[in-house]
Amino acid sequence: MVLYDEIGVGYAAHRRTDSRWLTPVLDALDGAGTVLDVGSGTGSYAPPGRTVLAVEPSVAMIGQRPPGSPPVVRAVAEALPVRDDAVDAALAVLTVHHWTDWRRGVAELRRVAPLRVVLAYDTARIADFWMVRDYLPEILRLELSRPSSDDIADALGADVVLPLPVPWDFTDALFPAHWRRPAAYLDPRVRRVASAFAQTPAAVVERGIARLRADLDSGRWHENNAALLEEKEYDAGFRLVVSRA
Repeated sequence: MVLYDEIGVGYAAHRRTDSRWLTPVLDALDGAGTVLDVGSGTGSYAPPGRTVLAVEPSVAMIGQRPPGSPPVVRAVAEALPVRDDAVDAALAVLTVHHWTDWRRGVAELRRVAPLRVVLAYDTARIADFWMVRDYLPEILRLELSRPSSDDIADALGADVVLPLPVPWDFTDALFPAHWRRPAAYLDPRVRRVASAFAQTPAAVVERGIARLRADLDSGRWHENNAALLEEKEYDAGFRLVVSRA
C-alpha cells in the first residue's frame, strides 16, 4: 500500500498552503513556464500561473485535490513518466523523505528538468523540537533514517539552500507547525496528517500525548518553553534546495 493511501485521509483539511512558503517557492521557480510537481499530494504548493503536471502515487491524496487543480498522473518519483528535459523545472515539496529510493528519485529530477526546486528538512534538527525532546523521543530514530536536506542538496549539486522558518501561526499542519500552540497536538486529526506521528506506533504516541496533556494542565509545558512564546518564527530545519543544470 502507498503510504499516503493509509495516512492521507483528511490531509487537505489541515495541510493548507501558506503563502509565506509558497512565495519563496515561486521565486525559486522564476522563469519556469512548465513545472513537474513531483509528489504533489493535494496540490498545496502547485505554482499558479504556470503549466503544471502533477505526479502523485496515492489515490487518497489525488482524491482530495480541489477542482481546477493541475492534471495529475499516478506515478512515483523514481520513474517519472516524462522524457528527458521535458519541463523547465521539477518541484518536490516535503516528499523526498517518503520516496522508496530517494537517490534514484533525485536522479529523475535531474533527468527531466534543468531547474530543480526541493523543499526538504534537516532531519537532525528535529531532536531539538520539544515534542521529540520531551515527549516522543522515539520519533528521532524515524527522522534520522530519512534523507536530510544536506544529503539532498549534495545529490542535486545545489546552488542555493534557503532556510524556511516556521511562523507561529503557520497554516500547513506539518509535524512542528504547532511549536507555539501545543494544545493543537491533542487533536488526533492534527496528528494524523503528520507522518512523524502516523508512522510511530499508536501506543507510543498516546503515551507521549498523555504526558503533554498533563504538562499543559499543570503549566509545566509553559514553564519549560516560556522563551518560545515570545518568538514569531522557529527554525525547525526546513530548507529550500535549488539546483540548476
